[in-house]
Amino acid sequence: MFGTHFYNQSLRRLTIAFGQIFNNIIIQQKSGTGAITKRIRVPLAYAPKEKFIARIDQQASLEKGKTFAIVLPRMGFELTGLKYDATRKLNKLQKTVRVKTSDSTVHNFNYSPVPYDISFSLYSFTATAENGLQIIEQILPYFAPDYTVTINAIPELNIKRDVPIVLDDVSYEDTYDGDFNKRRAVIYTLAFTAKTYLYGPMAQSKVIRKSQADIGTSTDAPLSREERIIVIPNPESANADDDFGFTTKVSFFDDTKRYNPVTGEDE
Repeated sequence: MFGTHFYNQSLRRLTIAFGQIFNNIIIQQKSGTGAITKRIRVPLAYAPKEKFIARIDQQASLEKGKTFAIVLPRMGFELTGLKYDATRKLNKLQKTVRVKTSDSTVHNFNYSPVPYDISFSLYSFTATAENGLQIIEQILPYFAPDYTVTINAIPELNIKRDVPIVLDDVSYEDTYDGDFNKRRAVIYTLAFTAKTYLYGPMAQSKVIRKSQADIGTSTDAPLSREERIIVIPNPESANADDDFGFTTKVSFFDDTKRYNPVTGEDE
């Protein structure tokens, strides 16, 4: 089982897809007359919450080599956990097959994936409560309680899977309390669960183009042929993912010969 390297990038693709959902959040600032004075596209980064809070608390400095405090608003997200979901378990013997592009006599296949719930956390950091509400109201209406994205799970097998992303919880935090040297940050934390599937290693096998079965009434081994059934695809040049039928040929014998799979001859 172990020792053979494979990496389908399933979690990487899911993480990218999750981030892209929130990559175009806009907040607006208005004057006292209601006119829009500024539009800001909220920056989004993959980073833990603690890293953002540490940057928010840093003091701005003009000295060379010093780290500047982070500018708000900001958004961040991270993968926080994985859990097996037995309620979505599939038949282990099912497999997806697709002919290899560079060699039509070989097909790639993969057995049924295993279901996992992937936990994500999304963080919103703003300097004012108003900006925080603008961000939240652009997100919540799309999750009732889930939003579905389509992931190209295994491009080599053309496997595309719809992944529901469920909004589990929204929490609010305001760091307004404290001394005057501490910056205020309004923080919203949104917890999500992505119900996806993880695939094992992809394997290869030859395309079967002919099936032959010999049938006899004798119970003695080895079996002498009395009836032979041969099945081939129609057309014979069809690949595994083509639309094709089958041609069945049935022959009868009384010569007591047997088929030798080594030589491919009747002896």
